[in-house]
Amino acid sequence: MSAHTGNTREGSLEAPTRNPLGWKGPSFYDEKDLFNELERVFDICHGCRRCFSLCNAFPTLFDAIDESETMELDGVSKPVYWDVVDHCYLCDMCYMTKCPYVPPHEWNVDFPHLMLRAKAVKFKNRQVKARDKLLTSTDMIGSLAGIPVVSSVVNASLRNRTMRSLVESTVGVHRDAPVPNYHRNAAKSITPRAAGIEDKAAGPTKGKVAIYATCYGKYNQPELVSDLVTVFEHNNIPVTIVQNDKCCGMPKLELGDLESVEALKDYNVPLLNSLIDDGWDIISPIPSCVLMYKQELPLMFPDDADVARVKSSIFDPFEYLMHRHKAGAMNTDFSNELGKIAYHVSCHLRVQNIGMKTRDILSLVPNTEVDAIERCSGHDGTYAVKKEFYETAKKICRPVVSRVQKAQADYYSSDCPMAADMVGNGLADGSEPRHPMSLLRQAYGL
Repeated sequence: MSAHTGNTREGSLEAPTRNPLGWKGPSFYDEKDLFNELERVFDICHGCRRCFSLCNAFPTLFDAIDESETMELDGVSKPVYWDVVDHCYLCDMCYMTKCPYVPPHEWNVDFPHLMLRAKAVKFKNRQVKARDKLLTSTDMIGSLAGIPVVSSVVNASLRNRTMRSLVESTVGVHRDAPVPNYHRNAAKSITPRAAGIEDKAAGPTKGKVAIYATCYGKYNQPELVSDLVTVFEHNNIPVTIVQNDKCCGMPKLELGDLESVEALKDYNVPLLNSLIDDGWDIISPIPSCVLMYKQELPLMFPDDADVARVKSSIFDPFEYLMHRHKAGAMNTDFSNELGKIAYHVSCHLRVQNIGMKTRDILSLVPNTEVDAIERCSGHDGTYAVKKEFYETAKKICRPVVSRVQKAQADYYSSDCPMAADMVGNGLADGSEPRHPMSLLRQAYGL
């Protein structure tokens, strides 16, 4: 097959659509059926090659084809297929920005969800490393490493070269990969200012928000939650913190552990819906967590009305503020200019298709210039910390690092703190990223 033969047109005049994952269907875990679909899609990708500049899944596939005896897909051994799968970290950028054959095109190519299916088969067949299961158990790691006495030991160990070398040789986490500090669940101790703020609906927003702090906000960077509370209350938006929540499930999704994703959904969705019942909108500081509820869970559970309800009630924080701004309900009385910001737009924010709301909000600050960088950071969940993928992740991040260096900005920033740390790792100059919400708080003089 070639992507350019016959009368099949390339691309589509219709808007792309995303079909449900169908993970409970009878053939989803059938390995023979999976490989038939891998062959079909890989052959189409080989005839197109638009995605060569994205993640390393595509170069891995194309190099294997070009180095084979036939220089076609039939010359590639099946184990290489799994190498392609391992290099896909489900950023969705090929589907959203490059592929001309996504649905409703008759070829029906959804490369990320095919890779997800392959990861699920691999997990089902117990072909996943213990390290990968551990790294995706974010609630367990966070709750243990976040114990005050333990966290000080863990954080010190993560900054010690000898210990990092030992962790690399025993666990498989690269010694130079950026890893976050751990803290106790500080979100529980944040007390929003309930008195004196009256909620006011504006646009699609109800005017009061429940912050779904997520694992990262609870255990790794609790200042994200503190900044959110401060900025939103300064905008006269009542705030509460979602209590006793669990991981959104994105790490387990990327592992292919779909049953764990379902279990987390069964726990979190009723919790969030109870807040929605009480008139709260939901926001989360991590783009991947918002995307999980906006896209992945609705595609996994297309007939679940409760999942659909959360989908329609969860927002990216800057998306929320922009809705308020358009309705004349955002505070734009800024005290401090920010100068120039090199702003990395994370993949999981881009695929929400909401536009660059973070850039637009920060640009409201007087004498502030935002240089948006739309390239992958290469971190992507657990991919960049793994010993076998770290160097590849650094290579993917290099264009972002170069753009930040050339910008000579006052700050560099990303909505995804992991992506920001990966950029900082590449800069290797001792500088620290600033989260956009922290910058907005600074602009308000809070």
